[in-house]
Amino acid sequence: MKWLYFILSHSIFIAICAAGLAFQTAHLLHISLSIYLYGFIFFAVVGGYNFYWLLSKYALSHTFILSAFIKKEIVNICIVTLASAGMIFSYCKSPVPLNLILPAFLLLCLYALPLLPFKRIQFARKAGVLKTIVLAFAWAYVTVVFPLQKPLLHFNAAELFIVSRRFLFMLMLCIIFDSRDIMVDKVRGLHSLATDMSPKMLQYLVIGIFLVLFATNFLSPNYGITIAQSIALQISTATLLVTYYFSTKKQGYLFYYFWVDGLMLFSAITTYIASI
Repeated sequence: MKWLYFILSHSIFIAICAAGLAFQTAHLLHISLSIYLYGFIFFAVVGGYNFYWLLSKYALSHTFILSAFIKKEIVNICIVTLASAGMIFSYCKSPVPLNLILPAFLLLCLYALPLLPFKRIQFARKAGVLKTIVLAFAWAYVTVVFPLQKPLLHFNAAELFIVSRRFLFMLMLCIIFDSRDIMVDKVRGLHSLATDMSPKMLQYLVIGIFLVLFATNFLSPNYGITIAQSIALQISTATLLVTYYFSTKKQGYLFYYFWVDGLMLFSAITTYIASI
């Protein structure tokens, strides 16, 4: 099982899920994507998440000795290096323009801002709602804008429909993880949507997001989505709500990093099966 924990703990599985969501976007909007674009998304997610974990370990350490840090985090450093190389190679082969990549990089910087050890930006640690929204939007951006290869301002109605639903889907997943990390975030002085809202209000928010996703799915045929695909999306939405319910109980590592993250891949697979 060590290989499974390695894949999960080094964001390899979640990167596969990101590529899966891009694949889902292509199927819903009836477009074909280059294999290098999937590769770019995969390596970008692997590199981004592992870099974030390295930065968090540096920012939250009481003492920092470079040689000891490198020795302890050599695996993550190697993964970030390899992911960066893979990302550069895929970028050179993929059609994604640089002007679409820069906003995604900016979103990563905004999400990592609370970890930077500068007093002038300590206010960022209190921007809990913004942090969660930025992460959810970053996922929607990478898995919809990158496949479409055009700015959000140029999206048509069907594309806006997909990106808005993707944002809400990812927001629910982010809330599940935020709820798990409430105690740890409070100890570290970090804020999230879950730390800044009462459990009751957070529950109302989750129910509200679910109802919007559930109701708007009936509009899918108006945007070129087949009935079978619409049913698949509805199944994913219902599964997401059930997962949130179980996340309110005590759960282990695999529940979050395999099942919760895996809901993205589950949604993509069910949509693909419905498209056959």
